[in-house]
Amino acid sequence: MTTIDHDLAAYCTTHRDAYLDELKAWIAIPSVSADPAHRGDVRACCERLVERMRSIGLDAKLLETDGNPLAFGEWLGAPGAPTVLIYGHYDVQPADPTELWETPPFEGHVRNGKIFGRGAVDDKGQVLMHLAAIEAHMRTRGNLPINVKVVIEGEEEIGSPNFESALARYRDLIHADVAVISDTAVFSEDVPSLTTSVRGLVHWEVTVHGPADDAHSGYYGGILANPIEALARIIAGLKDAQGRVTVPGFYDGVPELDASERKEIAALPYDDAREAAQLGVPELVGEAGHSALERNWFRPTLECNGIYGGYQGPGAKTIIPSFARAKISARLVGSQEPAHVREIVMQAILAAAPRGVRVEVDSAGDVPAVVLSRDHPAAQAAGRAMQAGFGAVPVFIGTGGSIGPVASFDRVLKIPQVMIGVGLPDDHIHAPNEKFDLSQFFGGIVTMTALYDELANA
Repeated sequence: MTTIDHDLAAYCTTHRDAYLDELKAWIAIPSVSADPAHRGDVRACCERLVERMRSIGLDAKLLETDGNPLAFGEWLGAPGAPTVLIYGHYDVQPADPTELWETPPFEGHVRNGKIFGRGAVDDKGQVLMHLAAIEAHMRTRGNLPINVKVVIEGEEEIGSPNFESALARYRDLIHADVAVISDTAVFSEDVPSLTTSVRGLVHWEVTVHGPADDAHSGYYGGILANPIEALARIIAGLKDAQGRVTVPGFYDGVPELDASERKEIAALPYDDAREAAQLGVPELVGEAGHSALERNWFRPTLECNGIYGGYQGPGAKTIIPSFARAKISARLVGSQEPAHVREIVMQAILAAAPRGVRVEVDSAGDVPAVVLSRDHPAAQAAGRAMQAGFGAVPVFIGTGGSIGPVASFDRVLKIPQVMIGVGLPDDHIHAPNEKFDLSQFFGGIVTMTALYDELANA
């Protein structure tokens, strides 16, 4: 069993209160990248990160992009050692609906061994784990066993629209031997794990136009097509009764799991009924012929994320609405090509338009799926570090989410990557009452502190 250096471990333990206070202070900055009203808060958060990196001995600066800036820091005092690029993001999701939070979203409140607040685990707490680990090495030994570059972006929660161009612009400055990303979760609190695959992402906005204005349903009912009904038919037709997407060509490039992979997934302690109960649904459903974890990690999806149109206020308003709109997204796996999926789904939607309405489709997103090697020396080093932090050998898992920068590192820098996050599946990321279990936070600090030694030895 891998263990961490005693002096490093002692430093991590004695500074727990300080790191918790620091996380509270970061949560208090409402760095919501989706809301232009918070642009100043986003930049202030980036500037604070730069100052923090300087305080622990990194040469740090703010890098301008075509959008929100990057916080960048480096320490290159280990000649001959590998250079590790640490990635995270300092922007957060909007807190809405704020009335569902038990405590204010931009105040870090600790209760029952957890810290609650927007960005607590996604991703400010996980960024802080790395800065704490760097500080532990610098204060204990006066140096690091590896060369380190840290890049923290401010647009991940809006799809990282400017990150890839910034990578290309600052390629020589940012380039490293391996990238480490801590923006993922473990399988469960008692099953530490390393993520080796992320799904890709594309999305569409569909607008169905009916009459030029809302029409009286008494005067015009029976002679006008209803945009809400038309949109509902279009969306319903995108899948069959077995949960399989009906768009021709959608499954091009989707790999089938072999028997050993399915056996490995089946061995994980996952209970469909328990998961359904925790999610508040009668049962888990999805594409027939695949287990819940297989569908969640290694099968593509096509989902309606939002739908609206017509009257939404109290009481009744008897109209045929002038339009209806829906937002749809797809998660991709294997070698599914985002541009191809974007086009064939758009054409399927347009072809399904019923008579009497006009359909418009806007599409965006170009994030491919990425699969990382579990056999790379850096991945093996990460496994040993997680043993040191959590006392158990980690398993390898996939994630149903998408992390655009993982694809960008693959396309632009072409370097190996390790995803070593320590969040939990029930952390309520992107939802009210987001939290970070303190056992995961403090264990994560120990893990990252051990990781640097393990990478030096890999």
